[in-house]
Amino acid sequence: MKLSLGMILALCLAGLQFVAITIVVFSSFLTSEKVLLEHARELLSDVGTNTIEHSKGFLKPAKGAAELATRLAENQVIASDDFQQLEKLLFQQLQISPQFAGVFYGDEAGNFVYVMRSDGPGPFRSKIVRQDGEARETELIWRDDRYAIIEQRSDPADTYDPRVRPWYKSAKTRLTSIWTDPYIFFTSQTPGITAASPVFRREGGLRGVVGVDIGIEAISQFLSRLNVGDSGSALILNRNGDVIAHPDQDLIRKENQDGTFRFVNIREIEDPVANAAFAGLAAGTGVSVESEKTSRFKIGGSTYVSTVMPMISEELPWTIAVYAPESDFTGEITDNRTQNVWIAVAIAVASGIFGLLLANYIHKPVRAFAVRASLVSQGEVSASDPLPNTYKELERANETLVQAIAERKQSETEYGRTFDLASRGMAQIQARTGRFLRVNAKFADMLGYGDDEILTLTVHDISHPDDPVAAVFFKDGSNGGSEYFHEKRYLRKDGEALWVSENVIVIRDDADVSIHAVVTIDDITERKAADRKIQQLNLDLTHSSRVNLMGQMATGLAHELNQPLLAISQNMDTALYLLKEKSGDSAEFGDILQETDRHAHRAGDIIKALRGFVKKEGAEKSEFDFAELLAQTLHLLRSEANENKVAIRTTTGELEPIYGSRVQIAQVLVNLIRNAIDAIARSDASERLITVKTSNTDEGMMISVTDSGPGITQDVDPFEQFKTTKKEGMGLGLSICRTIVESHRGKIWYERDENGQSRFCFTLPALAPRSDTFEQNEPGT
Repeated sequence: MKLSLGMILALCLAGLQFVAITIVVFSSFLTSEKVLLEHARELLSDVGTNTIEHSKGFLKPAKGAAELATRLAENQVIASDDFQQLEKLLFQQLQISPQFAGVFYGDEAGNFVYVMRSDGPGPFRSKIVRQDGEARETELIWRDDRYAIIEQRSDPADTYDPRVRPWYKSAKTRLTSIWTDPYIFFTSQTPGITAASPVFRREGGLRGVVGVDIGIEAISQFLSRLNVGDSGSALILNRNGDVIAHPDQDLIRKENQDGTFRFVNIREIEDPVANAAFAGLAAGTGVSVESEKTSRFKIGGSTYVSTVMPMISEELPWTIAVYAPESDFTGEITDNRTQNVWIAVAIAVASGIFGLLLANYIHKPVRAFAVRASLVSQGEVSASDPLPNTYKELERANETLVQAIAERKQSETEYGRTFDLASRGMAQIQARTGRFLRVNAKFADMLGYGDDEILTLTVHDISHPDDPVAAVFFKDGSNGGSEYFHEKRYLRKDGEALWVSENVIVIRDDADVSIHAVVTIDDITERKAADRKIQQLNLDLTHSSRVNLMGQMATGLAHELNQPLLAISQNMDTALYLLKEKSGDSAEFGDILQETDRHAHRAGDIIKALRGFVKKEGAEKSEFDFAELLAQTLHLLRSEANENKVAIRTTTGELEPIYGSRVQIAQVLVNLIRNAIDAIARSDASERLITVKTSNTDEGMMISVTDSGPGITQDVDPFEQFKTTKKEGMGLGLSICRTIVESHRGKIWYERDENGQSRFCFTLPALAPRSDTFEQNEPGT
């Protein structure tokens, strides 16, 4: 649908305002969004820093726990077997260190004393495991702040063995104070870390290990109280990728098959956002972040921002990771952007309505001018009539338009006269369909149709079925050419074929789509008939040349034939004599008959070659063996070569078949070899040799005839008609050779070889198809 100028003006005005407001809104949004996202990253960084500082608060009690474990290891009570005194000592240490979760001791026999804080029935609980060989006893005691027993019972189902715990193994292996990585305590099933020291016997050797538990569940509680946007979270990763603190403590524990618990790894945590954001940190040998890193990622259709802090310290190899939805920081500004866009739409609609009214007022004179221009173009209004009230620019445009209309009408009139009165046949034909739109009288007369009658036909109807039609006249034609020139046949109304020279010029629109074509034709039927007569005369001349050549070779051929015939006669006389005298044996008769057969075949080959050479061939071509043709040609020339004491040497390989006229190619060979014999015979050359060499090339086959004669001077063209160096020559032999070779799509030339000897060369293309074909919709262009 085409829009009016007024509508375009209105849409442009409204559109420009809408675009301007939208640009302002979006630029403001992008600027604000950038500031808010930067603020979000700073906020996440602050959260990570605060978490680091809070986590460092556990470093001091951890150091105290290590010092306590060392002091306890030096205490003589620890080294004794008095479990009551040992329990009391551990109880006192736990009372004076409120940050500790429990104090314990285990020895090499499997004995274990553990005092820990409890939720009831008393504030403290002691667990004492006595191991005596296979006998085992586990006692649980709850005490109050004064060490009084509140409740006491045994636990026969307990299987705890301190010797298999990580803290015991590490202290036993290293024989020094150690800190464990965070793990889930066996008894309380809460997260924590352990400081442990080895206890040695007086005589040397490990007696046991004393340790202190520090709970870190308070860190998860701290994280749950952090406000990271509306729904963000912070978590802490150990260096091995375990999640040791999370706002939801239930997510960081996982039960093992033996009933114990362990931390979940970041790659298996059931927090999909944390998994997507930080699982890559544990992809290698461990979590290692050298500097603070921020990132942006998408999951579930939502965009998140995240920050990862570097490891707190070598003593606390923990990494703080924080994430939050981007919408927590940009949600309000996004809503504000939507509101502003709707405001822009409302302003644009109002501006469009106002612009439409304004454009209609501006466009009114233009519309009147367009109507008048159309009427002038159609001839309904005179160009000299006064203009309606309009703009000065349109008045000047009117003058230009009127002038252009007058020039176009004049051009159309002149073209129409040229088209109708042309001495050549002309037609305007619709592209793709080939339907005639307009023809002149000459075109219709040449085909025997009336002017109106031919307009009902298409170019396909008048084209000979064996001749091509330009691709532009087919519905699916996509040929990009603009001009075609070729010769073809049209069919007259009476069915007679008419040879024409056809020139097709394609007219295209601005989109390069074919609209129509102008075809100009000339009747060349008489010229074609003359060409056929000339072709026949050339054939006759070529045949006459061969017959004349045979006349010149008659004496040599008669001598060549006389030898095998004389041998046959003598052999037959000998055979008859032997039969008459009844002498001789079968072997002798066999030799006579074989000799007779050989001479008979020799005579037959000469006669076969002679008949093939002198027969009057047509224009038909076929596939043949060039090596066989060369052998037959040498049969015809052997006598003449022997008479002139000229040797002929041939060099051939595995030759490809040739497609062409066998008789014509034989005439080229005979002419070139006989000319070489004549050249040597008229000279006093010491070497009397002709070399015929054939070879396959990428284009086909090349044949060369080299002789040791004097050659041809540089100012002589050997292929010019009626020029010859022989007294009895006609001057047509080499000219005919060139015509024959070129008709076979080859070329022939004369040169001197590397030894300065005279050499004629000609080429024959590779085996061609046995029938000529053409594309029906692609004429020769």
